Amino acid sequence: MIFISPTPEQPERWPADDFVSTEELVRRLGITPIASVDQLAQDNPFDSDEEYQELLADVYVSRRSCIS
Repeated sequence: MIFISPTPEQPERWPADDFVSTEELVRRLGITPIASVDQLAQDNPFDSDEEYQELLADVYVSRRSCIS
């Protein structure tokens, strides 16, 4: 798939000071390593049935977006 810009101008570049390393993001968010794989197990990873249905709908659409 080819995307064509409606204008001949190039988009502005992101400012150099906007970059934040992964390590810095982890520090800022207070993310810590898991101690056990059991921490990943959840009975229901979704907050609601609607959230689950939205995920399924998104997966369905994305899988069929490549079909010509």
